[in-house]
Amino acid sequence: MSTAAIQTRPARWGLAAKLFAVLLLVGVVAVLITSVLGYIRAREALEKVIFDQLTSARETKANQVEAYFRTIRGEVRLLAATKMVVDAMKGFRDAVDELDSREVPAETRQQVLGWYDKDYMPMVRRLLNKDVPVDGFLPVGSAPYFLQDLYIVDNPHPAARRKLLDDPGDGSAYSKLHAVYHPLMRTAAATLGFFDYLLVDPRTGRIIYSVAKEADFATSLRAGPYRNSNIAAAAARCAGAPDPSATCLEDFQPYLPADGVPAAFMAAPVIDQGVVIGVLVAQLSIDELDNIVTGGRRWRHEGFGATGEAYLVGPDFLVRSNGRNFFENRDLYFSELRAGGASAEDIAAIQRYGTPILHQHADTKATRASVGGVEGVGEVMGYRGVPTLASWAPVEIPGVNWGLVTKIDSTEAFAPVYRLEHALMVVCAVTLLVILLTAAWLSRSLLGPLRDLTAGVQRFAAGDYAAHVPVRSRDEIGQLCLTFNGMVDELSEKNRVIEAKNRENEELLLNVLPAPIANRLRGGEQGIADGFAEVTVAFADLVGFTALSSDMPPAEVVALLNGLFTRFDLAASELGIEKIKTVGDAYMAVCGLPVPTADHAERMLRMAIRMVHITREHAMDHGVSMRLRVGVNSGPVVAGVIGRSKYIYDLWGDTVNLASRMESGGIPDSIQVTRPVYEALRDKFTFESRGAIEVKGKGTVEAWVLRL
Repeated sequence: MSTAAIQTRPARWGLAAKLFAVLLLVGVVAVLITSVLGYIRAREALEKVIFDQLTSARETKANQVEAYFRTIRGEVRLLAATKMVVDAMKGFRDAVDELDSREVPAETRQQVLGWYDKDYMPMVRRLLNKDVPVDGFLPVGSAPYFLQDLYIVDNPHPAARRKLLDDPGDGSAYSKLHAVYHPLMRTAAATLGFFDYLLVDPRTGRIIYSVAKEADFATSLRAGPYRNSNIAAAAARCAGAPDPSATCLEDFQPYLPADGVPAAFMAAPVIDQGVVIGVLVAQLSIDELDNIVTGGRRWRHEGFGATGEAYLVGPDFLVRSNGRNFFENRDLYFSELRAGGASAEDIAAIQRYGTPILHQHADTKATRASVGGVEGVGEVMGYRGVPTLASWAPVEIPGVNWGLVTKIDSTEAFAPVYRLEHALMVVCAVTLLVILLTAAWLSRSLLGPLRDLTAGVQRFAAGDYAAHVPVRSRDEIGQLCLTFNGMVDELSEKNRVIEAKNRENEELLLNVLPAPIANRLRGGEQGIADGFAEVTVAFADLVGFTALSSDMPPAEVVALLNGLFTRFDLAASELGIEKIKTVGDAYMAVCGLPVPTADHAERMLRMAIRMVHITREHAMDHGVSMRLRVGVNSGPVVAGVIGRSKYIYDLWGDTVNLASRMESGGIPDSIQVTRPVYEALRDKFTFESRGAIEVKGKGTVEAWVLRL
């Protein structure tokens, strides 16, 4: 076969076909990879944001719950130690003993029995869902009949307001004591937010006083109908603890005397001369705890969307807070519980008691981990049988073992990703069509010169600003190459100019503003103003500098001040202190902002000491007499940027004003500080009290001096 024949034979795959195939393949792969990676990254990013939000909400609510029980514990402990409670305990014990020695009239017994039959037992049978006999709930002994008859059966107030009765008027020793102590204890219970609080006699286990006067009043927690309740457990534990700091918390349980409403009990021993003479028991309402966990049932307001919520769960995997759908869509709530495997017995109990608390099971991976003391996040199957994103952790409350879970349904959480998925499919289809048409056109019209131009563009995009392409033709592509070369030269020159200007602007901006504030300003933030709860401000002023400078040439005055303040600036930089401004011969600085600093007061005082020493050295170096007066104060300030053409970062507030007054009313070669500074640093520096000094606009203010 001749060479000519070989040369003229048409190629099976021409350059145009190869270019078309390559462009099409690259385009398809790029679109698919970009779409898949975009989808994965979007899902991961969204999942992280949601977990962060859930964790933040969980930690906030856990802190609130823990703080609530810390407060209750402290209040119960304090109340049990008061003289009022100790005296009331001793008096009520004697009065109950006196009532026990009396014979109960038949009429009184009949009235109490009638109240149990008519008012109390129907509620008990309805809640327990069975016919229980009244005998197991009747009082034992004389005193319970007298007390329940006087304060429950014959109480003129309705059941919810029985606590308003101070003196039933029977003339007994108990009623006289009750008339004295009950108004005080009722006020204490209302002030501290207790549903009820009770006094228990450890000798008999009997409740000898109650604010609310429920059916448990005067009954025995050892042999009475509530001997197996959580109040009995709390009272028994604290009865054997002669420790003034002891408290005993028992978890929530449905409490029959409170109409079956879940109640927890916090107890503390009442101690007199080292002996436990009684137990003070506070009855805690579930409503307070539920209000914290559910955010007052404002789930959307707290950022939980349409399906998110937070709930508490105990070691029995029963919830300690209400579920969201129980209030928002009760029919859906019960249907989801059934779908999630809840038993008919649980659902009936929820309907009977009117609350899911202590009746709804929530046995999930999240609740098991949180009750087991493990913190974490993940996608888990919720108690409603629906996939959820959840964050869980234990709640640190001595006496109970609870876990807190915040969650949101996966369908709601990933709704934006599902929309993105649909959008990406549409974009991919359109993009592939465009790639197909473009590849066909490029394969026919652009070959050799375009490769050079493409290579040049790629080099330029990679940062080679000296990239040029050869001009091989005079057609449109050739003109494009010429234009590209000119553009590269022009952009390179402009880029050099811009970089130089940026460096100058950056240096100038950092000389005017703190670096974090400058970064926010460059980011486009306007109206920068921040509040800082605790910083330390210092003012320094040269004593007699006006008289000194009047005899000096202006150039020497400026040089003298510039040298001094430059040394101040170096000291401030070393100590992490922010210079705010200089006005004449005055120097203002602050520590603790824009980045908060724990030891801001100590740093500022060390700065003030350096300033006094620097002033002395500078005066000796220049042969002049200069002394420095410094005022320091700590407290809250507002800081921000003012101005548009000439930025100024300044501070405002009483803290700033008082620091200035400390300087103006100070002593040369010394540092005058306010009480906050003195309290923070008195163990590290030796201060001299100046007593109360007159401060303009403030009256008299205590001040201390650090002499140098």
